[in-house]
Amino acid sequence: MTRKVALVTGVTGQDGSYLAEFLVEKGYQVHAIARRTSSFSRDRIDGLRDRARENGQTFELHYGDLSDSTSLNSIVATTRPDELYNLAAQSHVGISFQQPEYTTDVVATGVLRLLECVRSMGLDTRFYQASTSELYGAGIEVPQSETTPFHPLSPYGVSKLYAFWISKNYRDGYGMHVTNGILFNHESPRRGENFVTRKTTLELARIRQGREAPLRLGNLNARRDWGYAKDYVEAMWLMLQQDTPDDYVIATGETHTVREFVARAAEVAGFELEWSGEGPQEKAHDRKSGRLIVEIDPAYFRPSDVELLCGDGSKAKRTLGWEPKVKFNELVEILMKSDLAALGLD
Repeated sequence: MTRKVALVTGVTGQDGSYLAEFLVEKGYQVHAIARRTSSFSRDRIDGLRDRARENGQTFELHYGDLSDSTSLNSIVATTRPDELYNLAAQSHVGISFQQPEYTTDVVATGVLRLLECVRSMGLDTRFYQASTSELYGAGIEVPQSETTPFHPLSPYGVSKLYAFWISKNYRDGYGMHVTNGILFNHESPRRGENFVTRKTTLELARIRQGREAPLRLGNLNARRDWGYAKDYVEAMWLMLQQDTPDDYVIATGETHTVREFVARAAEVAGFELEWSGEGPQEKAHDRKSGRLIVEIDPAYFRPSDVELLCGDGSKAKRTLGWEPKVKFNELVEILMKSDLAALGLD
């Protein structure tokens, strides 16, 4: 029996690395695209090729970029994938305000380039497009479902909106098997250190180790629907196993503030936070030692911020049979304990 071929973009990121591992374990021939840079950033996929070969599986890395049609055409023509998972992006909302043009080129136009590669070659490839809860932005209704109107509030969100609609356009216009996964926030120990969840657990671990500088954050009142990345990559795969392409919200249906995330992580790290002040003057000290643990830094406030995201994943549960296994408290514990262990702390 011929094994399926999968092509994954953004493989050096959190989702891409987990998805590549998942597909290798499923017996796929996995090909992946990574950008060529002067310094290699492959920590998340180190050893995957060797592990795959030991088990008679395939994992091959190709150099390409969503801003470069030539490289994309070459890779797609060479691999001719049965399934293509597009996870590549400049995915940090805050940075998208600083680099709006680059974000748009990769996150929006990059998707068009990849879809056009598949269409122009006449491939029967099932295409997964990584969408995002940032599409909802202003949160016209709560919880947000597949039918909720979009209102993005950042260059990243606006770029993802184009990617969402161009994906639907290729599905409807050309009959391609293209699916959008509208994933709400999902975290893991592989999350980038500039995202608020991982920044929080890493900085708290360093404070526990003895560093005096406090954890500096922006909007503590923002509410998010946080899930576990390893759960969410399974949902991506399930979407492409459906005979009919569609769009799905992937979420836990629970929301928690950034403040709640920080408090839970601090508890796991051995701190008991006592909050004081309001707005930019809000702080948190450790009740036992009196140490300053958290303070607000206006530099981390965005020109516009999404206050509330909460997903309705009932369609995914009904159609895909998917629901999250890891909930909020366990998720925070996984992240916090991982960063503590990395510094040799209990």
